[in-house]
Amino acid sequence: MAIDMTPEQKAQGEKNFQAATEALGLNRRSFLKAGILGAGAVAGSSAAVYFGYQSLQGKPVKAALLGAGDEGGVLVGEHNPDFLRFVAVCDIRPSNMVRIMEGDPDVPLRKGFKKVYGAGVTNPNSSDYVRPFTDYKPFLEHLEQNKEIEAVVIATPLFLHAPMTIDIMLAGKRRGKPIHVLCEKLMAWNVTQCKQMIRVAKETGSILSIGHQRHYSMLYSHATEVIKSGILGEIKHIRALWHRNFSWPYKHNDKKGPQVAGITKPTIRDGWFPPVLEGDYNALKDTIKNYGFDSVEQLIRWRLYAETGGGLMAELGSHQLDACSIFLGKVKPLAVQGFGGKLFFGPGKNDRNIDDHVFVTYEFPGKNHPLGPNKGNDRNDLVIVTYSSISTNSFETYGECLMGTRGTMVVEAEQKVMLYTEKEPGKKGDQRAMDVNVTTIKAGAAAADSSSTWGGPSATVTASTGATGGAAGGPISRGYREEMEDFAYCVRLWDASVGYAKDSKGHYVQRLPRCHGEVAMADAVIALTANRAMHGGPNGTPIRIEFDPKWFDAEDPATPDDPKAKPKVEVKLA
Repeated sequence: MAIDMTPEQKAQGEKNFQAATEALGLNRRSFLKAGILGAGAVAGSSAAVYFGYQSLQGKPVKAALLGAGDEGGVLVGEHNPDFLRFVAVCDIRPSNMVRIMEGDPDVPLRKGFKKVYGAGVTNPNSSDYVRPFTDYKPFLEHLEQNKEIEAVVIATPLFLHAPMTIDIMLAGKRRGKPIHVLCEKLMAWNVTQCKQMIRVAKETGSILSIGHQRHYSMLYSHATEVIKSGILGEIKHIRALWHRNFSWPYKHNDKKGPQVAGITKPTIRDGWFPPVLEGDYNALKDTIKNYGFDSVEQLIRWRLYAETGGGLMAELGSHQLDACSIFLGKVKPLAVQGFGGKLFFGPGKNDRNIDDHVFVTYEFPGKNHPLGPNKGNDRNDLVIVTYSSISTNSFETYGECLMGTRGTMVVEAEQKVMLYTEKEPGKKGDQRAMDVNVTTIKAGAAAADSSSTWGGPSATVTASTGATGGAAGGPISRGYREEMEDFAYCVRLWDASVGYAKDSKGHYVQRLPRCHGEVAMADAVIALTANRAMHGGPNGTPIRIEFDPKWFDAEDPATPDDPKAKPKVEVKLA
């Protein structure tokens, strides 16, 4: 993110952030000193304390996994069996079913069921057995017939999120016991489907959680707390980006199996354009249309089609705009404009019908704007958020850079936060090499002073610090584990007879996950409206779109959806 900083300056920024979290009482030692960890706490987890969930005391939620591809593999690798215990898995691709059991040697994060549970996952007589399904219909019937399965985790292509989520929740209604759903992001292919998912969740008494895992990142949570302290002053600009380079020639790994003759082969290294292997093709070529796809190729490369995916804004931008909204006080944007285009890929070069470069600009309300956190009267108080995602250069690490009148914060690759103070007029030295000393002035306000650091930073901040949520000596959690733990905790507490009842103040009586349906729908509105802004004018030209508050209201039918764009698979509401 900060392209002109030296390693020493970056280490100084991490040290400054650590100092700020300690001064504001945010690190794990503060939780322990406060005596918050009780009998129901999760051992070794400051995140559980911070997010307010507890151990399930030996009663994990029995769950099924629908979709065993890349994201499903990550969820299996990151889940805690003390909270979620998978007893079934469904995927129509043979290669995915092998990988979800055995793990992926190329991606250690995708551990596979055997490494997590043991060799018994494929033995029907073992207590660790994970029942496999290679067809969606029998899987759905199994859910309806087996009330022991309490939840389903969905990690399928985007256009199937709403149809499958609703199918599963309605199956729970038919069997007389809710089936709760944790569905991967983006919530749905369009906003109409998001509102349908929320409505069915309430009608069936099912918990609906969406996998925007930054809501469960201690790194992002602590960054947000530091921002709330006022240490950055007035934030006027956030620069967010996620750049990747897919311009290198592709070389097929023969160990994966032969590619199918007659189907376009990758010419460039591109994770969204994988090879179509003979094993998957031969198993599905005659039945693929039963699952909503036009071809096996469309299944395997679903992110490249506007009718099955949501492009760069849905897959990448949604994460970072979600974070920006949280940083600014969970406010909603006022307007968006931008440009998107297919600037690199094309015929003979991993072709697709989505943009490979996007550049968008959002206008968010500042603190004193009428729609800002303070509900003020200054309509000129705006925060401009720029976002770019390109496919031809990876020089900068992905992340967010927040620029305030008194300081700058850089969140880099979900792994580190760097904090710098603005240098006062007349002070000597490089502000990127200065210590930040935090002084609390009053509740909810802090000030940062800086002093020159001679000889480099006094301490290097690592992933093992409590402020960032990593276990001692371990990697920083990206929130997947905590997201699934809290979901399971909500399921275990849930009373279907109470459902989504609200109290006199309009708050839900029962505990819901941090990113429940209504929260996640806002993320979908933000991402999908950007797609329309980039192509919604005459002949697909860019336009500026102002957000309508009704779009964010789950009870209101108004949406930013393109009326000409029809879902590839219709939602069945009964």
